Amino acid sequence: MADRLDDVPVVDEAVRLAVARGAPLLLIAVLPPLLPRSVAPRPDGATVRAVLGRALPRLARAGIGYQPAVCHRPAGQGGRLCAAKGLLDVAVAHGCSWLVVSRSGPTELDASTVMEAAAIRGGPFIHAAPPMPWAPLVEHRPPA
Repeated sequence: MADRLDDVPVVDEAVRLAVARGAPLLLIAVLPPLLPRSVAPRPDGATVRAVLGRALPRLARAGIGYQPAVCHRPAGQGGRLCAAKGLLDVAVAHGCSWLVVSRSGPTELDASTVMEAAAIRGGPFIHAAPPMPWAPLVEHRPPA
């Protein structure tokens, strides 16, 4: 989850898969690169909870447990697959065999890039969630 509107369909799809399997979710918060000499946020810290905030009510309604994790985007130019590799490293370190990623995810973390990195690495399986449906803005007009 990268604190984007597209996190909603990702969470919905992950919840659907977790309910079908009776398994808890690994929620990975994707954060900006760490600044030099800065302390990495804890998975149970306020920064991570803010990113995961859209998911928590959905998980509570579904009665699904979760484990938070953190993935920082790489600093500098690491190549096209570098961010995806970092995300996969976090998922594999936590024993995750399925990863739900948005098709229109953030740059270098969209489903096709993460699928390519997973194919090179040899796993985990990547499930592509559809993007958030577009809805036209409605102008609110006061009654005449």
